[in-house]
Parts: sequence; C-alpha cells; structure tokens
Amino acid sequence: MRLDKCWFCSSTCYPGRGITFVRNDAAVFKFCRSKCHKNFKMKRNPRKVRWTKSYRKLAGKELAEDATFEMERRRNRPVKYDRDLMKKTVQAIGRVSDIRAARQQRHWERRMAAAKGLELRATKASIGKEVHLIRAPAALLANKGKEAEGKGAEKEKLRVAAEPLRRSARGKAGAAGGGGGGAGGGGDAMEE
Repeated sequence: MRLDKCWFCSSTCYPGRGITFVRNDAAVFKFCRSKCHKNFKMKRNPRKVRWTKSYRKLAGKELAEDATFEMERRRNRPVKYDRDLMKKTVQAIGRVSDIRAARQQRHWERRMAAAKGLELRATKASIGKEVHLIRAPAALLANKGKEAEGKGAEKEKLRVAAEPLRRSARGKAGAAGGGGGGAGGGGDAMEE
C-alpha cells in the first residue's frame, strides 16, 4: 500500500482518498482533501498558510531537521525480498516512530518553556488590573462601608455649606415675586 503526501499540507494521502491533479506538463499533484485542492487552485503558498506543515516547520513550531525524517523518505530502489530484512524493518519502523515522538515532545517542551514566562507576566498584569474580582467579599463590604460613610459625610458637609446660599436665594425670590401665592413665594416658607 503506497501512502503519498499531500502536495499542499504534507499530510498523508491514503489510497482511495483525496484528489489527484495532473497538469498539462504531466506534473502530478496529490491532495488529501478538497480544502487543499481549492487552496492550490487559488494559488496560495503553503508556506504562508498557517495550518500547513511547511508553515509550522518554517515558523519553528515543529521539528524541521531530524535523522528520523531520513527513514521516511521514499526510495525507488528495487530490493530483493528477504524475510529477516523485512522483520528487522518492521521492528525498526516502530522504534523510529517512538524516537520521533520523544524528540517532538522535547521540542514542544522547549517551546512551551519560553511561552510560560510570557504567560506568567501576562497573568500578573491582568491580576493587577482586576484585583477587585479576587478580593474576599468581606473585605469588599468593609471597603464599601467606609466609602459610603465617607461619601455620606461629604454630602452632609456640602448640604450644610449650601444652606445659607439657598436661604438667600429664597429671600430674593420672595421679594421679587411680590409675596403673592405665585410659583416662587408660598411653597418655600413650608420647607423651612
């Protein structure tokens, strides 16, 4: 069973799946799904499309150079069948895949170690901005009580300071209105 690689995203094309496109110059392009075929027809560069393997390798998100990739390379050499050779080959394939998985895991851990520091700084900054969401409810209530008392005292001071001004304004309004039962004169006497 021959497993090809998708021309666009480099994933595996299994037999009976995907699309094969043959250009006029007899160049064969295999695509794993219609998404890759459509992107090829739109003349997109796979190295600039973020979800492709070529982009991930160029950006340093995946291993680019490793000896285990050499094992996967296709060789069009006829080899005489040897049962012992096939047995060793099958065992080696399993071992190589284990080695590759371990190397990819180490590569990922190195990448994430750098990202952890950035994430920690961002978390500290967001906690500093939104500390009101983290404080204990009792502390918040105590702070609100103090603030309310402070605001109430400030309002009282302002009201007391504004009282003489209100009285003088009422007196002027009563004198100007003529003392009748008009809009400005009669109702003010009851408020005092």
